[in-house]
Amino acid sequence: MSEFLPKEVREGLEKARKEAMLKKNRLRVQVGEHSYRILRLWHDGFALDSDDTPMFRGLVDIYDGGRHIYQALIVASAEENGERVFEFKRNTAALDKAPLDFERDENAPIALLPH
Repeated sequence: MSEFLPKEVREGLEKARKEAMLKKNRLRVQVGEHSYRILRLWHDGFALDSDDTPMFRGLVDIYDGGRHIYQALIVASAEENGERVFEFKRNTAALDKAPLDFERDENAPIALLPH
């Protein structure tokens, strides 16, 4: 059906679709000092708007608003339907504390009180 619409109408519909996706999505990717809004995120990659996103590779941080959720290594990218698609080689959940390297006893005291 979209091939029957004039070019200007198709471009307007595509622009409106991208703007709606950006408004409802708080996800962003941080590359160095630059930040880009994420259109879509899935288990092995994400998509950004190709109009204002350069090609990049390497280590990136992914945020949901102000909360750091992932640190990822980007290895490949492609352009599809006005979106720049990136794939993860590694995607690690960001933690707010260091992981334990020992088993914590469930009956262990929380804190010690001084005498």
